[in-house]
Amino acid sequence: MSWTVWGLGALFYFTGFYQRVAPAVMTDHLMADFHLDATALGHFSAFYFYSYVAMQIPTGILADHWGARKLLTAGALVATLGTLLFATAPNHYLANLGRLLIGGSVAVAWVTLLKLSIHWFPPRFFSTVSGIALLAGVAGAVSAGVPLRFLLERFGWRPVMGLLGLASFGLAVGIWLAVRNDPSERGYRSYAPPVHSTPGSSFMRIAAGLGRVLRYRNTWLLTLAPGALAGSVLAFCGLWGVPYLTVRFGLDQARSAAITSAVMVAWALGGPILGALSDRIGRRRWPYLAAILAATLGWAAALYWPELPLAWFVVILVTAGFFSGSLIITFAFVKESVPPELAGTVSGVSNMGVMAGPMILQPLIGWVLDRHWQGTLVNGVRSYDLQAYQAGFIPILVWLILCAAMIFVSHETHCRQQHVPLR
Repeated sequence: MSWTVWGLGALFYFTGFYQRVAPAVMTDHLMADFHLDATALGHFSAFYFYSYVAMQIPTGILADHWGARKLLTAGALVATLGTLLFATAPNHYLANLGRLLIGGSVAVAWVTLLKLSIHWFPPRFFSTVSGIALLAGVAGAVSAGVPLRFLLERFGWRPVMGLLGLASFGLAVGIWLAVRNDPSERGYRSYAPPVHSTPGSSFMRIAAGLGRVLRYRNTWLLTLAPGALAGSVLAFCGLWGVPYLTVRFGLDQARSAAITSAVMVAWALGGPILGALSDRIGRRRWPYLAAILAATLGWAAALYWPELPLAWFVVILVTAGFFSGSLIITFAFVKESVPPELAGTVSGVSNMGVMAGPMILQPLIGWVLDRHWQGTLVNGVRSYDLQAYQAGFIPILVWLILCAAMIFVSHETHCRQQHVPLR
């Protein structure tokens, strides 16, 4: 029963990752159907992240107030509405609204999964279950690569997304029927520790916690820095990588999607491996900084090394994706930097910074591409040359360099919870 309850939440998390990177293999279809330039396409994809980021802190409040069952059901229903609106939209304005609804709805998945894990599994399984949840998300991203491209070429993007919308509705029904917030609702013992309520409303507690965590330097540094690591992977793999690979190496859409999927898998594997390494050596700052520098060098070499053979390009890019997974260190690092009662609040703030990376970089790269467009049209759609893409990817490297500088001046926690905050 635990796995069934949790698995339905994980399936919703799977669809969230699928929706996150799906535009990467639809760029040609979307630009043709909605008459988009690169800037508009970047904003279109980023609409998912606009609402996703905005929902991070409200999701925690709603999860406490409604419980996982109601919140997951509501999220799946809104995702149904957003996906069907996107699939049937006659113009890009309604398509943007659909993406906005999708991003805000799937933003509830991770927090509710964590809550279900706390209630339905023994504490010793929490890390394992969290790792399986991340694997489910990456599986969603991979399925939005080659498999989605195959379906698009066979049936068209609108029927495929419409079917996903109907599947989201079926998932909402399944969640409502099977998911319960706590095992006690089914007559079993709960694994969750007792909760001692504190005076005041949830809003006032959140507001007070925000005011406190924003006083400390590590909060700011570990909110602004990791967006570079998430943004580099999700801007490339989630939108611009497939058309770039087609231009640079002459690959078809399916092979390009396979490469971006490989980078996503490496990114997912890098997180737990580099996080465990940080735990083992008892340091946060130096392993994090070393991984960021390795990722920066990898992205720079893959994107700007002239006449780089495809095989070496893939090896270097996958390696860069692996080291970009070091952003997982952020959550332990920032949690340890403040008193334990603020750990949840500071984690939410930092996660907003993580997801701000793709939210900013996807449209920014599109804007730079349009500034370097040479006027070429293919089947009525703007086509960008290699020089335009190289200019467009410069913001990725700039943010990665700034990321390294911010981690360099951060305070080390030595993997211990700080009861006196690091200023």
